[in-house]
Amino acid sequence: MATRHFLSLLDLSPAELQAVIQRAIALKKTPLNQQFSGKVLSMIFEKSSTRTRISFEAGMAQMGGSAIFLSPRDTQLGRGEPIEDSARVISSMTDIIMLRTFAHETIETFADYSSVPVINALTDSLHPCQLLADMQTFEEHRGSIQGKKVAWIGDGNNMCQSYINAAKQFDFTLSIACPEGFEPCADMLASNSERVRVMSSAEAAVSEAHLVVTDVWASMGQEDQQSERLSQFAPYQVNHHLMANAAKDALFMHCLPAHRGEEVSHELLEDPKYSVVWDEAENRLHAQKALMEFLLS
Repeated sequence: MATRHFLSLLDLSPAELQAVIQRAIALKKTPLNQQFSGKVLSMIFEKSSTRTRISFEAGMAQMGGSAIFLSPRDTQLGRGEPIEDSARVISSMTDIIMLRTFAHETIETFADYSSVPVINALTDSLHPCQLLADMQTFEEHRGSIQGKKVAWIGDGNNMCQSYINAAKQFDFTLSIACPEGFEPCADMLASNSERVRVMSSAEAAVSEAHLVVTDVWASMGQEDQQSERLSQFAPYQVNHHLMANAAKDALFMHCLPAHRGEEVSHELLEDPKYSVVWDEAENRLHAQKALMEFLLS
């Protein structure tokens, strides 16, 4: 059987994704078992992380396995060893690999040469593990997201593009509000035109939405653009005024870390009527355990 990888939400079928979500909900209730006894996860980080590292490392420990943290300082990848060579060696010694890197092509190449499952823990193009947690969180609070309306507000970044894939795989509609020039990948928009719309008005995007999502205006590696982006994105802050346009029982999510007072107001982030960001963050742990279980089985 061919090795299964998780580089995007499209690598699993809609039915498989639903099964992972339901398993994550079950694992949340009974977190400790020994299913991964003797299994080793390689965690390769070329970008910094809080939630991703803790959730994967804790997840392996709770399931009886172990994890090895690898940064560019710790490996020959940081000294220019070809990705193909590192993938062959690391996959020969461990059972599953997660990689957090820059170019999406890097993780695709790594997976091509890996003999064990590879998980995308974030690239500049996609962040599919976060979407598993987000879909689990919505399911826990509101039931199935199928047929619902989701609004993405802000930069058309890797999170936004993962929401485009999620719209297809979980069968919801997606309205994206962003400044001109900050739209997500044109090819992704074209191939999902029946369920994804891009507009300039945040109010229009949020209208009757069941879920409103945002992210920082300058992602990792774009810190030098922070001040320039502030004025361009100012009309796209998610706050109580904007949420008043959403459906009555709408939820707010943010993958964190958040810049309070920029893409989201402090008051909304802390308002339990809308904000489920802390459940969302915790669910990274449970969703990734379910994903690793699926890939290892």
